[in-house]
Amino acid sequence: MTATDWKNQLYFGDNLGILREHIPVDSVDLIYLDPPFNSKATYNMLFKEPGGEQSPAQIAAFEDTWKWGPESDQAFHEVMTLGPKVLADLMESLRAFLGVNNMMAYLIMMAVRLVEMHRVLKPTGSLYLHCDPTASHYLKLILDAIFGVRYFRNEIIWKRTSGHSDARRYGRVHDTILYYSRSNDFTWNLTHQTYDPTYVEQYYRYQDADGRRWMSDNLSAAGLTGGGYEYEWKGVKRVWRCPVTTMERLEQEERIFYTKNGIPRLKRYLDESGGLPVQDIWTDIEALRSWHKERLEYPTQKPETLLERIIRTSSNEGDLVLDPFCGCGTAVAVAERLKRRWIGIDITHLAIALIKQRLFDTFESERCPYEVIGEPVDVPSAEALAQQNRHEFERWALGLVYARPAKEKMKGADAGIDGVIHFTDDSRGKYKKIIIQVKSGHVSVSQVRDLKGVMEREKAVIGALITLKSPTRQMRDEAAAARHYEPDSLPGQRYPRLQILTIAELFAGTTLSYPRLGIATFKKAPRKSKGLSPEEKQGKLEEMMAEYSID
Repeated sequence: MTATDWKNQLYFGDNLGILREHIPVDSVDLIYLDPPFNSKATYNMLFKEPGGEQSPAQIAAFEDTWKWGPESDQAFHEVMTLGPKVLADLMESLRAFLGVNNMMAYLIMMAVRLVEMHRVLKPTGSLYLHCDPTASHYLKLILDAIFGVRYFRNEIIWKRTSGHSDARRYGRVHDTILYYSRSNDFTWNLTHQTYDPTYVEQYYRYQDADGRRWMSDNLSAAGLTGGGYEYEWKGVKRVWRCPVTTMERLEQEERIFYTKNGIPRLKRYLDESGGLPVQDIWTDIEALRSWHKERLEYPTQKPETLLERIIRTSSNEGDLVLDPFCGCGTAVAVAERLKRRWIGIDITHLAIALIKQRLFDTFESERCPYEVIGEPVDVPSAEALAQQNRHEFERWALGLVYARPAKEKMKGADAGIDGVIHFTDDSRGKYKKIIIQVKSGHVSVSQVRDLKGVMEREKAVIGALITLKSPTRQMRDEAAAARHYEPDSLPGQRYPRLQILTIAELFAGTTLSYPRLGIATFKKAPRKSKGLSPEEKQGKLEEMMAEYSID
């Protein structure tokens, strides 16, 4: 497939199988991965109500806890029999040192995937692995074994938070990013960071009358490798760094500063410096805080400025960026904005739904076409997902109607709500509620009656039952008996108060019926432009209209 007919790809599933089965060898220009850190924690996605107050819904986005089991045994066997010998020797030694435990399970999980990432990376490509001190030292050994010690480029320290107090140890304020290239011929674009204010005060301490800051730089070539140009300038004879014609031009441009001894020196202006070439300690990128607009309440979400630095440095427009643990899609969104092609992979439908919403909110008609691979595409594949993992089926089904999960694995007295949609139907902006139930098994009229009761309890104006199985006629009649919701602000508009939608109907294009003046499901990502020309924007709009059959 050429770059001209490329369509970006968002995969649902285990990245190991996807790397092996779907991504060709030597095809990816840049890999960024922010995998679980083996922190032994469960990370919740925190939702807020439309008014800003905290919602009781806290959905487990992923569990960063690993245990040795049959999958670990299989992965260890693959590394020992099929992996590079140096990696097999390393993993055998680590197993002897660590034992068969949770850390070893995490490391072997990472090792088999990093082997595949090395395989799909182009010879000119680079990999950035984002981790923390929990396992960074072990991960570096694994990367050394797979990539080769000579292709280790940097251990980047990102100061992600301000100082704080930890009990009986120094405050932990940084993450580690391990940077490797596939070969010595790798993509590298020099990027800059802003100077620290104390550096500016110390070195750019001079100012012109108009306030432009500058530093005094040497024009002498004494001791400079390669020599210089010997001539006399304003009574001073020595070897200079530039020819006399350049010196004359600098003088005319008032770029020369003379010391008390009459020695000419060059004015280097701060606003022309471009900043400091990026070093391996990053203190100028702030982690996301509650007040940042791009924050989507997804745990471990990284700031776009962090990914922008990595993507700008190690790829060019049109290059292919892969994030095999893409979470809420920060790398995907930045790659899209910077006009790179991209592949994202995640193992939860919550993440896939969030990324799809983020791409729409951020780029609207400017976004490039992409396909979601691995989600159910018909009733049999939906049935297979339901049999494999009922909770993932529920989250996927909620995504079909753009609803958010209501609570984590609700049981007992709280049962009855799998998903929620908040919407507005008037200019006052007051949000109303739709509650969703998802059923993957047998359904009956009693469930419709139960949903009516839940609607009353929750003061929801509309309720929806999404079913994998076809509803009975009694269920349809019971739903119709709930009559209609008729908003005062939309005279003549009527919406069924209780709606039943089958998965087959949703695949066929049936939609949940309700007013759509404003919707609050996931937190809305801020709109950002890709810097397209008017002609390019029109082309993207036509592509989107064709993709969704919009006339």
